[in-house]
Amino acid sequence: MDSAPHSAGDNYWQRNLAICVFGSFATIFAMTLVLPFLPIYVEQLGVEGHAAVAQWSGIAYGANFLSAGLIAPLWGRLGDRFGYKPMLLRASLGMALLMPLMGLATDIWQFAGLRLLAGIAGGYASGAVILVAAQTPKARSGWALGLLASGVMAGNLLGPLIGGSLPPLIGLRPIFWAAGGLIFVAFVATLFFVREMPKTRPPLTEDQTSGWSQIPNKGIIMTMMWTGLLLMVANLSIEPIITVYVRSLVQNVGSGSVFGENTAHVTFLAGLVVSAAALGSILSASWLGKVADRLGHAKVITMALAMAGLLVIPQAFVTHGWQLIGLRFLMGLALGGLLPCVAAVIRHNVPQNLVGTVLGYSLSSQFAGQVLGPLMGGFVAGHIGTRAVFFGTAALLFLGAACNFKVLRASRHA
Repeated sequence: MDSAPHSAGDNYWQRNLAICVFGSFATIFAMTLVLPFLPIYVEQLGVEGHAAVAQWSGIAYGANFLSAGLIAPLWGRLGDRFGYKPMLLRASLGMALLMPLMGLATDIWQFAGLRLLAGIAGGYASGAVILVAAQTPKARSGWALGLLASGVMAGNLLGPLIGGSLPPLIGLRPIFWAAGGLIFVAFVATLFFVREMPKTRPPLTEDQTSGWSQIPNKGIIMTMMWTGLLLMVANLSIEPIITVYVRSLVQNVGSGSVFGENTAHVTFLAGLVVSAAALGSILSASWLGKVADRLGHAKVITMALAMAGLLVIPQAFVTHGWQLIGLRFLMGLALGGLLPCVAAVIRHNVPQNLVGTVLGYSLSSQFAGQVLGPLMGGFVAGHIGTRAVFFGTAALLFLGAACNFKVLRASRHA
């Protein structure tokens, strides 16, 4: 399937991986630094009233994901055509310029517009996935993509933690400027240290433009896109209700517990719950990728989805915060290697000249999951009940495991 030689790339794919891990961590860390104080900044831009601040904060937060999801297939196709390194340079330089501009915004429309542009111009981590998937030897792709995923998740974990402590020290606007500087460091590292194999650029035919005609295992590709969307929905479905759910646990705990004094620890405990899943994923991503390289990526995906489904159900019945933290950590361990495995399966089942295009569509499905997950979780919790969110998420994970098992039985090429 993959006819492109890797002999030249074998000399520097590990260095490319190291720079991509650093660049992905730096860009994600910088972008998430602003999340803890986003509503405060929105208020400083002239938005008044609790409802308006919440609404504009959601718009500014979601604008980045919306535009990034819509543009990802285009960047993937251009990467196939002109090279993946130029896509990394475009993304990192674009974000390095836009982040300081966010710190100079004078009204909410400017800020929301710049967040939208950041999603269009950015996507370093997404581009890094495509470059690593395309240039890493197939036998090591699961491990390499898992290591890259660990860098991304570490940025997602540490960015908000550090960002929440910076405003009292340096103020809000300087954080945007510092974030832009950090992303520029990633741009410089990518410019001077990432090497890409020479890319042949034959004229695009109609078949190459459509892409699907060159893919023999279309069912596998569609299943992987569905799996990526499902994973993001499962991870984020609890996000809108986590604080409310944790508050109910804290209120039910006796005063002798470390969390039982009243609701003063709710936000802290909610942060631990979210961080526990991220930490589990960081620890397991590269290990699960290595296991998948030996056993088969589709097998690991199926088992991980089923295990995660089993771990979601008891989360609906916990009575103490530490129980929820432990279960979310275990769920993170189970799910940590899934996105790298999804990318590896796609990389193994599409021609080399379509890797970026197809992975771009896969990334779009994941961005869609990031939007749908919180929406679905909030809707179900509001109309049916909090526990129904966990049961619904478990059902989706079991359905995903069944679909992947069916594909595994139908084809052994993954």
